[in-house]
Amino acid sequence: MGSASSNARDRDAEGRARNARPRDGLGRPLPYGAEGVPRQPEGIVRAPEESVAEAQELLDAGRPFHAHEVFEDAWKSGPEEERELWRGLAQLAVGLTHAARGNVTGGARLLRRGAGAVEEWAAGSGRERPYGMDLAGVTDWARRLASEVEGGTAVIDAVERAPRLR
Repeated sequence: MGSASSNARDRDAEGRARNARPRDGLGRPLPYGAEGVPRQPEGIVRAPEESVAEAQELLDAGRPFHAHEVFEDAWKSGPEEERELWRGLAQLAVGLTHAARGNVTGGARLLRRGAGAVEEWAAGSGRERPYGMDLAGVTDWARRLASEVEGGTAVIDAVERAPRLR
């Protein structure tokens, strides 16, 4: 049974996921052959301002999963002293992704974790507006959205609820 299920999955020779399956705007896998949204290329090194602008475009388009990949690239390629900032922003984007998918617990948890990480980074660095970002506004947005998600009163629309990074 194990070999049949592993052969049906997108894996390379070492067993790592190849991620070739089409995905929707929230990063959910679609059936093979379906029309998905273009994937964000991974491992791109961008100037921080480019990362912020590209992530905002993706957030505005209702693609927070893809914005998270931009933040992840910045976290992995940027200077050590900024890693927690970009990681926190990636967590916020994934939190919005989960919230829009209807995952109340995961969405709220990641929104709060990301807000805490961004806030802690800002306090430790003394930089409240790196690359023009309004970190206080972003953390307030995340905590408000986390409370709404937990209230469970409405479906979260990723376009309508996209944060303003600047």
